[in-house]
Order: sequence, then structure tokens, then C-alpha cells
Amino acid sequence: MVTTVDYIFGSIMANGTITGTAFLLATLCSLVIGVFIAFMYTIKNSYSKSYIITLALLPAIVQVVIMLVNGNIGAGVAVAGAFSLVRFRSAPGSGKEITSIFLAMAVGLATGMGYIGIAAIFAAIITIANLILSNVSFGNGANEEKTLKITVPEGLDFEGIFDDIFERYTTKADLVEVKTSGMGSLYKLNYSIILRSKASTKGMIDEMRQRNGNLEISCSRPVAVKSEEL
Repeated sequence: MVTTVDYIFGSIMANGTITGTAFLLATLCSLVIGVFIAFMYTIKNSYSKSYIITLALLPAIVQVVIMLVNGNIGAGVAVAGAFSLVRFRSAPGSGKEITSIFLAMAVGLATGMGYIGIAAIFAAIITIANLILSNVSFGNGANEEKTLKITVPEGLDFEGIFDDIFERYTTKADLVEVKTSGMGSLYKLNYSIILRSKASTKGMIDEMRQRNGNLEISCSRPVAVKSEEL
């Protein structure tokens, strides 16, 4: 006896055969769920229009690829090889963006195999869980790593000059890069730091300004460097 649960969690493709009705229904569901994922992402998140459109369309695109492969191992290897040639040269996204992309891909995999009920339920559960976790204090305990850039004059011996300041304001301070600037008249120091709990960023920078001749200092989140190697 076929129950309602079997219809929800079963595949719309009988014996793995793709029919016109199954294809249209899976594509429509992929688009609807994709739009739902994109809409949920817009709640209390910064975003661009191109990214939202990508989230909305990605499930349908993945679904078609899965349907075309349809259990063919050779085709699956070829598709994997084609995707491995794709280079993403834009700046890496945040954790939330990557999570949403993987969710959209998982939905496309499910609808591509005909499991549209599983895809819809899974998308609803994950997006709601993501929204709840983003609005509670979950994961707020640890201070995040930051990038501190300090400009010092050429004549200043910067080795260890800021160590006592780092000791008071940070739990970690690693010098990761030193480079010259201004025709060699300046040094730019790049530190990876983790501030102590309730430490004042302004107080730390003010003390450093007294030692670097009031030259430029910046403190920000780490910025990933894009690789352009072939």
C-alpha cells in the first residue's frame, strides 16, 4: 500500500526513466525552491543581485546535469572533469554564502534524482535553522582573527618595538609580511592578531601611533588573496 509519506519521499522518476512530465515538474520545483533559498538569504544578510539570482537558478542547473548523467559513470566522470576546469576568480565568499551555495547544489542533486519532496523539506529545515542560529548568540564566544597593517619609517627598527603593546591587547600577534613602500622610505608590516576580550582597538592603535611617527595603521578582517596561477 502506497502512503502519503511514500509520495513525499519517493522519486517521481519511475525506474530512473526521465519523462517530459518528470523533467518539467523537477525543473519547476528546483526553481521554486531556489527562489525560496534566495529569499531566505536576503533576510538580515548583505547581498548582491547577481548572487541572489545565482542562488535561485543553481538548483535547476544542477538538476539538469544530474538528469543528463542519470547513473552513467562515464558521463559522471566527464562532468566532474568539466567542472574541475572552472576557475572562480572572484573574491572568496563568506561562510554563509558558501553554505547557501552548497544548499542550492544539494537541492539540485535531490530534484535531479526525482526526490522533490526531500529537496523541499531539506531546504526549509536548513534555511530556517540558519536563520535561527544567525540570530542567537551561538558561536559568539571566540574573538575573530584580524589583520593589522602598520606603516613605519625606514629608520625605525621595528623588530620587537610593538611587543609590549601586543602583550596587553592581543592573545596572538604574528608578523606575516614585511614590504617596502614609498621608494624604500617606508616599511609596511602585516600582522595577524586576535584581540583580547573587551580590548580597545582604538587604545591599541593610539599607542602604536606614538611609536611609528603617526603614520598609517589599519585593523580589519583578513582579506583572502586571489590566486592567479594557471
